[in-house]
Amino acid sequence: MSRRADLTDQWRSLTLRYNEIACRLDRELDEAHGVSMNEFETLDRLAAADCASVRMLDLASAMYLSQSALSRTVARLERAGLVERALCEADRRGVFVKITAEGRTLHRAAGRTHLAILTEHLGPND
Repeated sequence: MSRRADLTDQWRSLTLRYNEIACRLDRELDEAHGVSMNEFETLDRLAAADCASVRMLDLASAMYLSQSALSRTVARLERAGLVERALCEADRRGVFVKITAEGRTLHRAAGRTHLAILTEHLGPND
């Protein structure tokens, strides 16, 4: 097999596996907790942040979502009471987002579902 064919096969295998896991996460997180995989990932990043709030620009650069997709995701989370947005006092163009107490509660519960799926697909017995 040529190097190109080998790399192409590896790439296809990787994307297939990613899509299987992502679809399962999306479905089960939504069914059990009412959040999408992207919404959970946003809550997860905010819950892991060392500070009380994170600048949207920094959050977008750390994630695989475009700025507009992240903005829509944060808007959905905000409507659900899971995050809050605030303008930066020093730079009115900057927007900060922080997870609420309700968001932390949902994150903890959804985190168990997330971990179970990742363990099933990526754990040592996989």
